[in-house]
Amino acid sequence: MKLIYNISLRLSLVLFPLIALWAVVFYFTMMDEINDEADDALKDYSELIVMRVLAGEPLPRSNEGSNNSYTIIPVESGYVATRPSIDYYDTEVYIPEKDETEPARVLATIFQDKDGNFYELKVAMPTFEKDDLLETVMWWVVWLYLFLLVTVSGTTLWVFHKSMLPLYELLHWLDSYAPGREVAPVPNNTSITEFRRLNVAAQQAVDRSEELFERQKQFIGNASHELQTPLAVLGGRMEYLLDCADLDEETTGEIIQMRRTLDHIVRLNKTLLLLPKIDNGQFPQSTDIDLVPLVEERKALYDDIYGEHKIRCRLHLPGTFSVRMDESLCSILVSNLIKNAYLHSADGAAVDIRIEGNVLTVINDGVSPLDEKHIFERFYQGSQKEGSTGLGLALVKAITDYYRLGLIYCFENGRHHFGVSWR
Repeated sequence: MKLIYNISLRLSLVLFPLIALWAVVFYFTMMDEINDEADDALKDYSELIVMRVLAGEPLPRSNEGSNNSYTIIPVESGYVATRPSIDYYDTEVYIPEKDETEPARVLATIFQDKDGNFYELKVAMPTFEKDDLLETVMWWVVWLYLFLLVTVSGTTLWVFHKSMLPLYELLHWLDSYAPGREVAPVPNNTSITEFRRLNVAAQQAVDRSEELFERQKQFIGNASHELQTPLAVLGGRMEYLLDCADLDEETTGEIIQMRRTLDHIVRLNKTLLLLPKIDNGQFPQSTDIDLVPLVEERKALYDDIYGEHKIRCRLHLPGTFSVRMDESLCSILVSNLIKNAYLHSADGAAVDIRIEGNVLTVINDGVSPLDEKHIFERFYQGSQKEGSTGLGLALVKAITDYYRLGLIYCFENGRHHFGVSWR
């Protein structure tokens, strides 16, 4: 999730409990104020009635000139002792004119006349439906929350986006940066101190990366030159010993075994030098290559090399299938996939090579599935095979990563499936 959207989400989550708390406080404050006003009116009305009763004056008729109503009933002294002198509460009262009950605020008080008789006076004032008020408040709170959310989030997003433009420019620059390729300096056209320091730090890190990249390229070149020369000399001397020297059978066998080991070292050296070149993007040139003749050529080559194993290779190819890659890397990719199938197949096994849609799939017989998490790691081998460096599939993985191709492995119906897909 982008930072700007994360901030918006957090704002909405913070606003919700704050608005809910505000709604609760607003509702109870409003109810308390309304009850205070109603209680004051009820108190004044009850005092008027008590004064008229004690003065022997006519009492006002119920609901006359107002919505108030009252009742006066005599009570015993024992009842008086159990009741407060003034009591306010909410209840439902019957309205004869409407023939229905309505919510009302009631004041109950007890007074004594000049003869010592006790009376309970109840004065009622119609009020409003609190459930309706609560529902109205809730709806207004919801609309207020949405309004504040849109307003605050929109304003925050706009301000944040404007303030973070230098960071977005830096991120865009980093996305386009690749070691060894010519690129413009880090943009630093901002007056914000923190962003200027971040851009300077990024430029310094890039400069160090470029310096290390150049050193690595020099090391690879030097290693390639310095190692290949003595290895070639050793190979030539061994060939000379085998051709010219008068050696017994045991010594000849040892030299042949040494030559095989040396050939393995030569292949291993070439592969190890090739991997960092791929990782460092030292193959910028790409051409259109038809995979069909390349697959057919490699199939014929490995048929000859592994002919004694009687491996049956079946091709399922279209008329043409063109991809855009470096020619040498494309050849290595196809060769390693096919060689891996031949190398790890039992005598008389079947190998299928398919190109369907935009996917090249190489399938060979197997006994058990390989470890999908480690199969493409360097020097991983499910079973040790002579002639294998343990780097073939690692090279395939490096090439597919370099060109951002899809690479899959699965084991189905007793067969290994290796697939490369071009997007």
